[in-house]
Parts: sequence; C-alpha cells; structure tokens
Amino acid sequence: MTASLSTVSYIGATILFILSLGGLANPETARRGNVFGMVGMSLAVVATVLGPNVTPAGYAWIVGALVIGGAIGLIAAKKVQMTQMPELVALMHSLVGLAACLVGFASYVDASTVFLTEAEKTIHELEIYIGILIGAITFSGSLIAFGKLSARIGGKPLLLPGRHWMNLLGLLVVIWFARVFLHADNISAGMMALLVMTLIALLFGVHMVMAIGGADMPVVVSMLNSYSGWAAAATGFMLSNDLLIVVGALVGSSGAILSYIMCRAMNRNFISVIAGGFGSAAGKPAAAGGTQPAGEVVAISATETAELLREARSVVIVPGYGMAVAQAQHMVCEITKILRAKGVNVRFGIHPVAGRMPGHMNVLLAEAKVPYDIVLEMDEVNEDFPATDVSMVIGANDIVNPAAQEDPGSPIAGMPVLEVWKAKTSIVMKRSMASGYAGVDNPLFYKDNNRMLFGDAKKMLEGVLAALNA
Repeated sequence: MTASLSTVSYIGATILFILSLGGLANPETARRGNVFGMVGMSLAVVATVLGPNVTPAGYAWIVGALVIGGAIGLIAAKKVQMTQMPELVALMHSLVGLAACLVGFASYVDASTVFLTEAEKTIHELEIYIGILIGAITFSGSLIAFGKLSARIGGKPLLLPGRHWMNLLGLLVVIWFARVFLHADNISAGMMALLVMTLIALLFGVHMVMAIGGADMPVVVSMLNSYSGWAAAATGFMLSNDLLIVVGALVGSSGAILSYIMCRAMNRNFISVIAGGFGSAAGKPAAAGGTQPAGEVVAISATETAELLREARSVVIVPGYGMAVAQAQHMVCEITKILRAKGVNVRFGIHPVAGRMPGHMNVLLAEAKVPYDIVLEMDEVNEDFPATDVSMVIGANDIVNPAAQEDPGSPIAGMPVLEVWKAKTSIVMKRSMASGYAGVDNPLFYKDNNRMLFGDAKKMLEGVLAALNA
C-alpha cells in the first residue's frame, strides 16, 4: 500500500470514529455507532499493517499479536457478564497505558531514527517523556480502579498524611528528571531518568486512585478513559502516526467532557475528586456530620409490592448497583411488560452516576430489552414524581438520598438526586439498612410514605412477578 493510499485510509477511519462517537451518544443509535467503530478500526489496522512503514519481515509478529489479542478479546466478550463491564473497562484502560509506556521505551532505544536538527531531537524526546508519564499513571491507576470495581480492593479511600505534599514532591522530581533526560549525553543516562520518572508515575497512579472514595468511581472510570486517550495521542506523536493522534485526542477530550458531566451530577469539582476522600466502603457506618435520620422503618412484602404496582397508574423505577449485582435487569423487564400491558405508565429514572461507570444502568436495561423511550435521565423525570403513584428503587441509595437537599450538613449536600420520596408511595429494595457507597445514612427509609422490601433484588422481584401473574 502506498503512502497516499494509507493516508486516505486513515482519513476514512477518522471519519468512521467520529461517526461512532456520534452514534454512541444515543441508545437507539449505539449499535450503529459500534459498527462504525469496528469498521474504522479494521480499516486502520489494515492500512497500518500494509502501509509503507511495515516491512514484510514484521508480518509474522503482527499476525501473532493479532491472533493472541483477538483470542483474549473473544474469550473476554463471551465470559464477562454485563455486570462486570466497569472493571473490564478499567482493565482495558490499563492496557492502553502499558502500550504507551512500551512504545515510549522502544522509541527511545531505536537507533534508526535520524534527526535533522537538535530541536527536532528535543521535541521527540519530550514526546517520549510525556507519553511514558501519562501511560504509567494510566496503567497503575487503572489497575487500582479494576481492583476497587471488582471488590478486590476496598472502596474506602486511603488518605495518607501529607498526601498532597507527597504528590507535589513527586511532580517536582518528575520535572527535574525531565531536564536530566533532555540533557543526557548517552542512552544509559537517559534511560535511568526515564526509569525513575516511570516509577514515580506508577506510584502516583496508585496513590491517586487509592485516595478516591467508592462514591466517586464513575468519575474515575471516565477520567481514566480520558487519560488513556491522551496516552494514545502521545503514542501517535512518538510514532508520527496521524491517526493515533486524532483518535487519542477524540477519546481524551470526550473522556474529559464526560468527567465534567459526572462531576456536575455529583455537585463536585474535578479537583476535589482527584484530591480524594469522598466515599467509603458499602455497608460501613455513616460518615460523621449532618443530621441523623429519625423515624420508623416500614417493611413490605413482595405480594404487597405487587398490589401497589397493580393499582398504580404511574410508576417510575430507579435502578442502582444492587440491580446489577443481583443481575435482576431481566426480571425488571418482565415486570415492566406486565404493568404496561395493564395500562400502567412505567418509566425508568437514571441518575448520571448510578452504578460503577457512566451509562452502567442504561447498558443493563438495554441488554434486557427495555424500550429506549421509557428510559429517562434524571432531569427528564424528576419533575414528574409528585404525579407518580409508585416509585420503586432497586438497589440504589445515594442517588435517591433526600439529605442532599434537606440537610446542609450532609457530606452529599447539594448533590442532584432523584426525588423519589415525592411520589405517593416509594418502595426501596435493599438487602439491609446499610448506608450506600458514600457512607451516608438515608432519611428516605424513614419517611411516612416509604416502604422497604428487604432481600436479594432478583428473588424479591421474582416474588413480585409471581404475584402480578397470579
């Protein structure tokens, strides 16, 4: 393939990637967006492998890597459950960071690169240094995020004394070794500076994500998505690959925008998320501060829940991570079909940070074949709760906590929430009275119009479905 044809192929792949992002912005066009993305990536791989920069001697290595990588991806796609998607996404981000690091080291030791001027050499080395820095942070941070999302590491933030000063010191050391690297007289001296910087970057990635509480994990996932994009862009600069630069910039900027949206949905700024400290492991005692909820909890059975749903004219279902853990989305869909067949107006209210990654609930409901047109965002459904007969919360906690509006002393004060308590009757499905991932007690449980359906979400919903069918 000639250089001109390779360039045209890259332009085509870039257009397809942009169309893919546009398609993924809406559930109804997401399938088409995925197709655009797959076609674009296939075109990019073929154009790269057959391009002028790859010699026939390297085909065997490339084919071997494609077979191994494709096999791993195929196995993961078949074995990983939809409820495990957050940790899989985090793991994929770590691989992008690792790739950026490996490419950076390979580019530095590549003796075949010829520089026409000293400035050109300095720019290339700066690209290598920044690329490895971003890649190392992405790699280690994503691995810690994977551990937290898969419950291998606790969700409670690790807040070391003087952690901000430690981060600042690490940054200063990285800047110092950047100077050492750019003025190195030989590869050995430069490699030593690179290794020291890489170690600091790896430690910084671990420290940064360990300090972030469980309640902020959706923001972390989107943030790491952005980091992986910038790592890919840095790799493109190192390899002089225009397509990698463009695609990395697309992923990096879209991830940054998504992180901003997530932060707004939690009434937090990005710096406070990175600083960490908000959110503790699920089921721990509530965080200090704020008014302690008071009142009496009223339990309800699956049969009584079914009666309330059957008699309702309007129902809003609010899914949360508990639904994902119980894999109850298909049962929810069956109940929705029965209620809609009886003329009940059923809709879903989705909070932007419900679950453990952006769009987590939307993906699960789409997998269960819930119609897209009844799945609404928080802003679309919140004003309808006063006219709603039953609001049913399935495994959610912090995103329906009225303390965010009613208690200025609450740690989540000001966070936008779904106002389920304004419905005629609210039903909360939970295993216990434990606080949510943010470690904050929920006054919703004690409100006069609220009922608690205790137990595993899937088993309780099976009981509700059986009662509806009876």
